[in-house]
Amino acid sequence: MGYTCVFFHAHPDDEALLTAGTMARLAAEGHRVVLVVATEGGQGLTAPESTGGRPLGEVRRSEALASARALGCARVEFLGYGDSGLDGDTPTGDGLVPFVRVDVADAAGRLAGLLRAEDADLLTVYDPAGGYGHPDHVQVHRVGSLAARLAGTPVVLEATVDRTLLLRALRLATKVYPFPPEFDVHKFENAYAPREAITHRVNVRPYTAAKRKSMAAHVTQTTGGESARTLAALLRLPGPLFRWTLGTEWFVQQGMTPGRPLGDPLAALRGS
Repeated sequence: MGYTCVFFHAHPDDEALLTAGTMARLAAEGHRVVLVVATEGGQGLTAPESTGGRPLGEVRRSEALASARALGCARVEFLGYGDSGLDGDTPTGDGLVPFVRVDVADAAGRLAGLLRAEDADLLTVYDPAGGYGHPDHVQVHRVGSLAARLAGTPVVLEATVDRTLLLRALRLATKVYPFPPEFDVHKFENAYAPREAITHRVNVRPYTAAKRKSMAAHVTQTTGGESARTLAALLRLPGPLFRWTLGTEWFVQQGMTPGRPLGDPLAALRGS
């Protein structure tokens, strides 16, 4: 039986980093995978030459479409809101309403319409903290959670990261990698989800080639700034290390009591 799985993200490239392996896995299994992006990421950091003189949002939209093709998505939709920036107060510069300032009920109504039209079985959002706290990520949690209730979508998974593993990896990395002086590992102590809250730990190692293609599609997000970009650093990892580092994706299913993490993102629908 095929299911329809909608992945809701804040900006182009968020899907590549958090859920690309799961998307590729579900598409390969024959399920309908739909990517919905709230903004075009016009406030993202990049080197000016990477856009070829085009508006950044326009370029990032094209990158998201290329990423979706690599993952086997059947449909991509942009809600057309403005990128709110890291502080939530940055003017978009393109006349769009910043996503963080959009009425939650209005945005949820729009997304619920898409969920109903797709007869969606599953929706992914972010955890309540928005992962590392980006205002648009927090808004995805609010909007997506309400949209699922309005549409009656039975399964809502919050895409996240195992905080325990993340902190361990970051502390190890600081011993061998020259992070910029302003980098503070302690700011991640409340980021993402604690290990005991995670309900799904999904093995996506067989799909990391598609995940790498998805990440590589976001060329603008590999350049710009005074320090190394996360996406660029990950793409430089050799194949075996890339699979080991990015071969697992984590979720918290809303309404499910945590226990031993499940390996199947569709477990609740399959009754397993």
